[in-house]
Amino acid sequence: MITRKRLAAGVCGLLAAMGVALLPTPATAGEPDAKPSPKVELTLDVSGSMRARDIDGQSRMAAAKQAFNEVLDAVPQDVQLGIRTLGANYRGEDRKVGCKDTRQLYPVGPLDRTEAKTAVATLTPTGWTPIGPALLGAAQDLKGGDGTRRIVLITDGEDTCAPLDPCQVARDIAAQGIHLTVDTLGLLPDAKTRKQLSCIAEATGGTYTSVQHTKQLRDRVHQLVERAADPVVTPVPAEGSRQCADAPKLKPGLYTDREKFAEHRWYRVDVRPGQELRAAVSIGADRAVNNDYGVLLRASTVHGREIVRGAEAGDGRTDVISSGLRYPKAPMDGAEEAPAETVCLQVSNSFSAPASVRTDPGMPVELSVDLVDGPSDASDAASFGLGHGWWLLGALTLAGLVAGLLWGWISRWRVTVWRTN
Repeated sequence: MITRKRLAAGVCGLLAAMGVALLPTPATAGEPDAKPSPKVELTLDVSGSMRARDIDGQSRMAAAKQAFNEVLDAVPQDVQLGIRTLGANYRGEDRKVGCKDTRQLYPVGPLDRTEAKTAVATLTPTGWTPIGPALLGAAQDLKGGDGTRRIVLITDGEDTCAPLDPCQVARDIAAQGIHLTVDTLGLLPDAKTRKQLSCIAEATGGTYTSVQHTKQLRDRVHQLVERAADPVVTPVPAEGSRQCADAPKLKPGLYTDREKFAEHRWYRVDVRPGQELRAAVSIGADRAVNNDYGVLLRASTVHGREIVRGAEAGDGRTDVISSGLRYPKAPMDGAEEAPAETVCLQVSNSFSAPASVRTDPGMPVELSVDLVDGPSDASDAASFGLGHGWWLLGALTLAGLVAGLLWGWISRWRVTVWRTN
């Protein structure tokens, strides 16, 4: 009897063990739904000019190291991070050799914070500024995988290795369609450096930031690394109409369209009482255009009365021009189900081009629409509708009138007292 019980228990144990072995492990079960890891490579200029001591009383290199150490402590776990340098090794005067001076200091992958900090601590300002070769190397480092890819370039000067134009290198990277973004940060940049770094960023859909202080550098790099971990939003196609009555109704989200030169396009958004509409539009000049152009984003009622507008002008120095607006709708007391107001959004541009430039297809338009809770803080100008402009003008006029009356009364009183005495 005891033997039979032991035999039954042994068989049950064997079956249970086989069942556990056949079950998928958590890693295996989660693989099909696992989110691709984003990749970031911090690309740091270690050229001789980084010795300059003009950032918060310390050298540019020391400021960069301090910012890097603090950023490395806060890198999200799912981000694969690497570090590449340019101008860190060659001290000589041979330009051909100096323009090849870029290497990967820390490989792109799961971050070992201690190892990465140790590698950064060894850097000493040394040589040239081969930005173009460094961008090519960083793009190669980030190859593979389906996650977002981002290069964060930090430099205090323009490229010294022409004719390999770093702006053209950025355009070539963008043309590969690998969805790699280059963000640039200029340490106390001059006009030439600003122009070059802005061109690199705009070519890949990235951002350019001028940095004056260590904290500003740290905060911006940290923000860009965190942004890489955010999911990429794919714009939804939306074809605007020639009048508001026929316009597509948009919900909060990101939309894409095409707009010809000097064209107007309309969209509609429903805004409920107590909500604030926030909208922004960007138009890319993806072909040769004449200088002096602008973009207008206007919100109006269905009857054509303008509510608020945002406008921006350009002069040919950028490939993208953007504008935005805010419209808070006041809450209605005692109305449980207050009807929404239909707001008409008009997107217009004043681009023109030489006769040899084709106008079809239209230029790319990206429209962002968001609805948030209306402002409740009295210090927020939008809570008073000052975004309309007229409220602000009226308030300033009234304040000036009262001040003028008071000043006139005080002046007359002083004259009267003087005459009496």
